[in-house]
Amino acid sequence: MASRLPNRNVRPTDDPAPDGPDAPDGDAGSRTLRRGLQVLDAVLAGGPDGVRVADLCRAAGLERPTVYRLLATLLEGGHVARQGRFRYVPGPRMAALAPAGTLPNRAVHLQPLLARISAAYGDAAFAIVREGPLSHCIARQVGTHPVQILVIEVGTRQPLGVGAAGLALLSALPDAEVDAIVAANAPRLAAYGGMTPERMRLLVRATRERGWSVIGNHATRGVLAVGVAVRDAHGRPVAAVSVATTLARMPRERQQLIARALGAALQGLPPGAV
Repeated sequence: MASRLPNRNVRPTDDPAPDGPDAPDGDAGSRTLRRGLQVLDAVLAGGPDGVRVADLCRAAGLERPTVYRLLATLLEGGHVARQGRFRYVPGPRMAALAPAGTLPNRAVHLQPLLARISAAYGDAAFAIVREGPLSHCIARQVGTHPVQILVIEVGTRQPLGVGAAGLALLSALPDAEVDAIVAANAPRLAAYGGMTPERMRLLVRATRERGWSVIGNHATRGVLAVGVAVRDAHGRPVAAVSVATTLARMPRERQQLIARALGAALQGLPPGAV
């Protein structure tokens, strides 16, 4: 009896996935995921000083173009962040996945700061962190003034930059990350007071020149808020705080006063608190 020819379209389960252009879609997707996880593992193992692309190439056994493509996706998702111009560190999304006690609880450490600022100036204060292209409110303090502008609640997520705290944090990020975040949020920006990517980039530039953010009539009409970025012990922007009130209560002089107070309060945080 003639021997049966093997079916060349069936691959034994113990054979490695083909790497060429003829690889099935599932294999290509699995290969990309595996490589992305290798790069992420290398970043996580790199320590607080971060790792360079050359280090990632060696650790993952990948070429530079591949590593850059994977990093772009990891940066956009918040799993990786830049440290300076050439190094990469774990991003804010990894903090949410870390076991309790391994990373500072930023809400706990920033809440007393919000309480002091809110008591001193009478207006509501907020703290946010970044989740990919979004801001996530982690703490809020109600002030003593009869009119309180509670623009967002704890747990609110919105495009990074449409509020004062988010704008402060966005402006503190490297240009490439700013561009990626603005592009990712572009379809949603118009819902926030007619915000546009071009307007967002102008606000980022003004915030960098000023040293603190100010934004009004975008996330909430009739409101103006100022914000300051929060940096960790290595200088990385990891959160932001803001104070919001009515336009009438926030003239230029008071904006500057509150921004300076926020900055001074952040300087007083214990080392390693954020």
